[in-house]
Amino acid sequence: MPEAQSPTRKRIVEAATKLFYAEGIGRVSVDAVAEKAGLTKRTLYYHFKSKDDLIAAYLDGRDQPNLKQMAAWFEAQEGGADRKVEAIFSNLARVARHPKWKGCGFLRTAAELASMPGHPAIKVGSRHKSNFEAWLAGALSGYDIEEPQALAREIVLLIDGCFSIMLIHRNADYIEAAGRAAATLVKARISGQA
Repeated sequence: MPEAQSPTRKRIVEAATKLFYAEGIGRVSVDAVAEKAGLTKRTLYYHFKSKDDLIAAYLDGRDQPNLKQMAAWFEAQEGGADRKVEAIFSNLARVARHPKWKGCGFLRTAAELASMPGHPAIKVGSRHKSNFEAWLAGALSGYDIEEPQALAREIVLLIDGCFSIMLIHRNADYIEAAGRAAATLVKARISGQA
């Protein structure tokens, strides 16, 4: 069995995910992660050579589930591309109203590591954001939209902007407002209307 799939490694990442998301990466020690996973620190370091690698694994574990969730919200919404894009935002607003929601783990981690641009977790976060943008551009290209890549980038800016403002105001109405703005951008890019 490859190490990336080992039950012990998975248990460590699950423990790190709970702690890092709830408290932030700087506030959580390797000791705390080992304790939460029910393992020794030595066992943790057998599977991860550093805390930096564990932080990267935490974000990497969030990548595909987050992308699948956004795609599911998009696909489940009836109507045109504008309604589908707005559904991503309305679902994010619903999730953000949960008391345990702490924002985008990728952006929070990037903020904590702002002085370390080469950190492995920054690379994982960058890849995640790029993957989402590429997926969204592909999804939009099926709707007779002009410049779907440019539009996807604009929507990503709105999503990340509302995530950032949510950390300050804790008001999901900002996410819904960004969703309406995104829907307006989509409508403006439908071929023949731009």
